[in-house]
Amino acid sequence: MVFWVYFVLNNLRGTLKPTLEKIGKGFAATGLSANFWTFVGLGFALVSAIVYGMGIEFGLIIGGIFLLVSGFFDMVDGQVARATGKTSKKGEYLDSMFDKIAEVAIFLGILIGGYAEPYLVLLAITLSLLVSYARAKSDIINIKLQGIGMGERAERLLVIAIIGIIGFMDYAIIIVVIIAGITLIQRMIFTAKNIKE
Repeated sequence: MVFWVYFVLNNLRGTLKPTLEKIGKGFAATGLSANFWTFVGLGFALVSAIVYGMGIEFGLIIGGIFLLVSGFFDMVDGQVARATGKTSKKGEYLDSMFDKIAEVAIFLGILIGGYAEPYLVLLAITLSLLVSYARAKSDIINIKLQGIGMGERAERLLVIAIIGIIGFMDYAIIIVVIIAGITLIQRMIFTAKNIKE
């Protein structure tokens, strides 16, 4: 199942690229900055985390929908920056930091809501942050890891949202643990092979 999820998500990314570029141009036409859409994405992620944490009836569905909306705006901000030619280090920094804040909040919401075993949620948070840390460390030595690994942030949160919506959050967390663990190993191997002493 894990590799089927990866296959679907990997193909989806390439298929949606032209559509995302058009959406980016549409949102750029509003005149609102990429940073604005970054804040919007974080807002929806935090609402999703709160819904998960409340453990209410239909919480998995409502939280999953808010998480999907957050993911949409997370794609929009980058597309807007590229469409307007206004990519910046500040925007990149905010986007990266907000991504981590949102991801940790989502996992904490799931933990507090009791939707999965605590040790699995802790493992998922840890591995997810290590995947991001591996990329940050590689960036410092000019080794680019974007696209390296089967479980980047977007894929992990999409698994949580979709599989959670259909009522299997515990399985979603297990899948995240597996794909994040594999991604961490892939990134470490890739970086080690490309380090120039």
